[in-house]
Amino acid sequence: MTRPSLLERLHQRYAARAQGALLRRLRTIEQAQHTAIRIDGRALHNFASNDYLGLAGHPALRAALADAAIQWGVGATAAHLLGGHRAPHQALEERLAAWTDRPRALLFSSGWMANLGVLTTLLGKHDVCVQDKLNHACLLDGAQLSGCSLLRYPHADAQAAARQLASRADAGALLATDGVFSMDGTVAPLRELATVCGEQQVLLMVDDAHGIGVLGPEGSGSVREAGLDSDAVPLYMATLGKALGTCGAFVAGSAALIDALTQFARTHVFTTALPPALAAASCAAIDIARHESWRRDKLCLLVRHFRHGAQLRGIPLIDSRTPIQPVRIGSSARALAVAAALEDAGFYVPALRPPTVPEGSARLRVTLCALHTEVQVQMLLDALADALARHSDAAASAPSGDS
Repeated sequence: MTRPSLLERLHQRYAARAQGALLRRLRTIEQAQHTAIRIDGRALHNFASNDYLGLAGHPALRAALADAAIQWGVGATAAHLLGGHRAPHQALEERLAAWTDRPRALLFSSGWMANLGVLTTLLGKHDVCVQDKLNHACLLDGAQLSGCSLLRYPHADAQAAARQLASRADAGALLATDGVFSMDGTVAPLRELATVCGEQQVLLMVDDAHGIGVLGPEGSGSVREAGLDSDAVPLYMATLGKALGTCGAFVAGSAALIDALTQFARTHVFTTALPPALAAASCAAIDIARHESWRRDKLCLLVRHFRHGAQLRGIPLIDSRTPIQPVRIGSSARALAVAAALEDAGFYVPALRPPTVPEGSARLRVTLCALHTEVQVQMLLDALADALARHSDAAASAPSGDS
């Protein structure tokens, strides 16, 4: 019997993706300054960044990182429990707990590692995890790796979530949802989900990677915007690499939860801590995010300006009130062609295609930053309307894309 070739199988998957205009490619950013980037020697307006508050290049963050690197060096050199937990890490955890109004917080090296750590610690093969169908991949992977039963409900449908939970009333259960959905920009119905979880004695976990810094009082996130506390949402995760402009993630909750995760979350225990200098930069970012409310006010203004201009031009958008403003395209080939036309016009807005988004829902994911100007948004809208009109039916031989 001939053993199957793993590499040949991989090559066949690659060929199938190429045939469907679904190949991704890496693009090297040669220079980045605020909302401008340079690719292949060309300056482009960047409308693809998650740097919603414009903090990634802020002078205060640069200074905090540089000063901490001089004091602490570049790497943490060890896992948190083995000498890698430095004073900047402790200061960051305390700031995050205070900001999100929770007793404690625990740092992870990425949002992916945070979600895998929480879900594989809490869930086992006899449990059930109920999730929104549009949840981020790391929430789905965390549930699957835990060995539990994974049930999914239609996007933002709290009653469907309730039915899924009721179907496994005998099992330990956790409901997990994005706070803000990364590919649609929509906000989860957190109050309704919290009510369902309270009625069925289920833990509610919110991944607020795209809500922290943008929504809620002082940018404290979608859970606090919804008026929910740690009793209603015991598990709160958010990342530092979007609105805060740095890197890493955290889980916030009760002291008992954080103590247990410190013991049992393998993605925390068995990995090197974030560089202390990044933790110091994140502390600076939190201070700015909390107290410079003009950045959120500017984002709201730009969102309204973009959506109004899109409506006037007949540009189809997904209903979103966040800085994530997806433009509906449909076919992958057309999405690639429109993205290429925008790049020719000086705008970087990559095409998003399956499996990143569901089949038949390819789109351009426009993201807004507090440092964008209304003039830039107006120029993008004009270029987008023109590109959509010129590529109403893109050829199947469209160029390779990004996501």
